[in-house]
This record gives sequence, C-alpha cells and structure tokens, in this order.
Amino acid sequence: MVYSTWYPSPVGRLLLTCEDGGLTGLWLEGQKYFAAGLSEEPAQEPDRPELRAACEWLDAYFAGRGPSVSSLALTPKGSEFRRIVWTLLCEIPYGTYTTYGELAKRTAVRLGRESMSGQAVGGAVGHNPISIIIPCHRVVGADGSLTGYAGGIKNKIKLLELEGADLSRLFVPKKSATL
Repeated sequence: MVYSTWYPSPVGRLLLTCEDGGLTGLWLEGQKYFAAGLSEEPAQEPDRPELRAACEWLDAYFAGRGPSVSSLALTPKGSEFRRIVWTLLCEIPYGTYTTYGELAKRTAVRLGRESMSGQAVGGAVGHNPISIIIPCHRVVGADGSLTGYAGGIKNKIKLLELEGADLSRLFVPKKSATL
C-alpha cells in the first residue's frame, strides 16, 4: 500500500509518498513527472513514521540546518542505473553543486566503465522521484548554466540559495530566462 501526505514548503506544496518502510516519492505540485511511477492512488496518512520523518527532515532543511540524507529510509523506484545516479546525488555536499559531466564521470566509475553519457545521467537526474531530499537541484551545466530542474529553474535557485551555495558563477540560459 502507498501512503501520502502533503507538506507546505517555501517552494510550494510537496507530495510525499511511502510504502514498505521507506520514502518513495517527493514531488513539487505541478512539476514535470509529478507523481510518476505511482502504481496506485496513495492513501492520505500523514502519521506514517516514514512520512513524519521526512516532514521533520524538510522542517530542518527549510530552516537552513542541512540535515543528512542518510537519516531517512529512501526507497526510490527505478532501474539500477537510475538508483546509482540517485545515490551519487546524495553524495553532493549541502550548499555545493556539481556538473552533469562530473556526475557522468562518477557514474562511469561506479559502473566500472571508461565513460558515461552525460545525457543518460541527465535523464536519471530529471526522473528523480524524491526531489529535494535526493538533491537533483545541485547539478548544473558544465558552463555554469542553471538547467534541468523538473521543479522549475526558479525553485532550483531558491533551494541553492537556501543552502548558501555560491551562485556567482551560475546563470540562467536565455531560453530558460522566463523562470
């Protein structure tokens, strides 16, 4: 059974889902791929321990306290490749960011390959089902462009600012300038 709750946040309402003892989803209302992968309509049950823990984590995060991802039981559903990329996202330190290319290199190492397509890694990042907690907002283009956030560039900027990331070398590409 899938359980859910809504969480009011500075970047909009968040839908959280869990099942079998772990958090399976966190989506910004209206984001690209919203609730993707849900196999059934979740039952609203905010008192589930997994959901309470995630809400407490989000309280700490939005208060600027940089909680550890390892404190939560995360069980995102996806291919082995995507789960590897999501694990690597969790290793990006709070308040910092990396590039899709660097993430592709780290993924290749994890898979024992010489190289990995940045585009394939970008697809896995974009389909991250546990946004914010699995910090896909911490990935930027090699040129410093703020691209590729399913929750919108404006929210990506808000999250990075909240973490105190140095945004001075980053920019919003003209095609995304509408925020």
